[in-house]
Amino acid sequence: MGTTMRDHTLIGEGDHILVGLSGGKDSMIMLEALAERQAAIPFHFKLSAAHIEATGIGYEIDRDCLTSFCQKLDIPLYYRSIEPDLGKEPSKAPCFICSWHRRKELFTLTRELNCNKLALGHHRNDAVETLLLNMIYHGSISSLPYSLSMFEGRIQLIRPLMDLDERMLEEYAGLNALVKVEKSCPHEDRTRRENIAHLLKQVENLHGKGPFNIFKSMDKIFEEYLPVND
Repeated sequence: MGTTMRDHTLIGEGDHILVGLSGGKDSMIMLEALAERQAAIPFHFKLSAAHIEATGIGYEIDRDCLTSFCQKLDIPLYYRSIEPDLGKEPSKAPCFICSWHRRKELFTLTRELNCNKLALGHHRNDAVETLLLNMIYHGSISSLPYSLSMFEGRIQLIRPLMDLDERMLEEYAGLNALVKVEKSCPHEDRTRRENIAHLLKQVENLHGKGPFNIFKSMDKIFEEYLPVND
């Protein structure tokens, strides 16, 4: 993660980074690693964390555990609540609607706290899944960038975990007794992303490095060998 942040210049002096903390292993590991980075690098940057709680959909969070986790890291934690209407747009998956509203609330909070960066816990598997989702369902080639400037440069969205395989994060969580404090959402398995995850398992069965090669292919595009319209 340190190498990713260095190679893609994800952190700079004077940054105030808001970390989106879902309560799952990915965002908790990211926050812990950022706190360690904060103590090790020779310049100052500030960290804050936020959890956006979705009410009315059967989702729960262990607030005490999440608050204690942030207190041990000496990082302020902010809670906000949203109540997404999952039935308003039946053509869209519940996870998409909930995620969109959570992201919107995080952006609002970055303005309130005067943060110039927002860190999200997406890893390599998320990027590959997103690539395939966009290719299969939308006919486009796009995924999750390491960083993205938004709102005319007011916010830079960063993803420090992007080079990590999810299994590495699972192993780290197990070795460090990192307990998931977010209880499973009843809608989380009803998405296209779950189907793509199964597809990637089949790709890995065909070739062990298949998912990794798909990830690396996004940085190795030969347009002259593609049927690109002029």
